[in-house]
Amino acid sequence: MKIAVTGAYGQLGGELCRKLPTETIPLDIDQLDLTDDPAVEKVFAGLNPDAVINCAAYTQVDRAETEAEACRAVNLSAVENLVRVCGVLNCPLVQISTDYVFCPGDGRPVPYTEQDTPSPRGVYSQTKYEGELAAAKHHKHLIVRTCGLYARPSDETADNFVKTMLRLGQSRDELQIVADQHCTPSYVPHVARAIQFLLGVGLAEPAPWGIYHVTNRGATTWYDFAAEIFRLAEIDIPMRRITTAKYDAPAPRPEYSILDTRKYHLLGGPPMPTWKEALREYFAEMSVGVS
Repeated sequence: MKIAVTGAYGQLGGELCRKLPTETIPLDIDQLDLTDDPAVEKVFAGLNPDAVINCAAYTQVDRAETEAEACRAVNLSAVENLVRVCGVLNCPLVQISTDYVFCPGDGRPVPYTEQDTPSPRGVYSQTKYEGELAAAKHHKHLIVRTCGLYARPSDETADNFVKTMLRLGQSRDELQIVADQHCTPSYVPHVARAIQFLLGVGLAEPAPWGIYHVTNRGATTWYDFAAEIFRLAEIDIPMRRITTAKYDAPAPRPEYSILDTRKYHLLGGPPMPTWKEALREYFAEMSVGVS
């Protein structure tokens, strides 16, 4: 099986390229501009992959508010181009999406299922939802929604919340952390393992086509997540809770975007650990230098 992985320089794309037990074709912007339809058609005709996993995305949530055209080109137009080539090749397309399609999520009492209707708000969340709709037009599609990804500590190029907190915890006297956004930050190796299962790599067949929620289990806030990071890292730093309104970011954030993962787990795939278990695994790998 030959799998093309776009966004191969990113956290999830890089993990998939390193760990998939099959031939992978890593693609990123320096090999192929996914918004260039003729180039996409030409390159994929030559590669002839058995499946495509699209990890490429415009993820600068705040910048997207002033760069809407660039954001939509990557999060929608590129997906439309991949849908066309996957249709010609008759191969599966795995589209990576986000909990942000459920934004703002005001007053939500229970986790979102795959049957719940998205409520995107802001350029980033809207374009990611539009990308989902485009991917769903391809009959062999797997749309995987996830949240707050952080890569292995050995991924030196990764930029994520955990690394940022570890850096700031050693350089600041005090930190203000948003405490009213409820989500489930997820460890990239666990998400990559689940995608491998859903695509049927090494199995008889893939999961039924459709949407799947894949995150670590449980719920937290960015404040409590940061507190657990500092506890495990044995960093003693004063923290103050602030609201999303106080943070005053240009783009809206979900107040509640917990994703229900029962649909994935009912298939019998590798269980997703809780967010606390995942974070402990991150620190264990940091201590022994696992790559």
